Amino acid sequence: MSNDANEANNTTVTTQTKKRSGSNESRDVVFIGKKPLMAYVTSTLIQLANIPSVTIKARGMSIGRAVDVSQIISRKTENAGYSIGNIKIGSEPLESQDGRTRNVSTIEIEVKRN
Repeated sequence: MSNDANEANNTTVTTQTKKRSGSNESRDVVFIGKKPLMAYVTSTLIQLANIPSVTIKARGMSIGRAVDVSQIISRKTENAGYSIGNIKIGSEPLESQDGRTRNVSTIEIEVKRN
């Protein structure tokens, strides 16, 4: 998230597909940042149209936005059959600009089709 100026001008949302070792199953991840909320909702819904579950990941000040995205998808699209699956919280060490290491909170929210 070092390119804040670029993120503000760019409305595309970053998604990443990872292969799990020993499995053919793919996992899509939507990383939450500072873009408009509905950009993440739209991206997640597009991914859910193609695969059964998507993980929404955020850290620090973006955690609230990740929760909002998952709630909009599960509550506003109840009839479409989306629900919230596993939720993982944690922290990871991050070096700040002044050189000190600090812990930053993280969250991973699984949204899935029923």
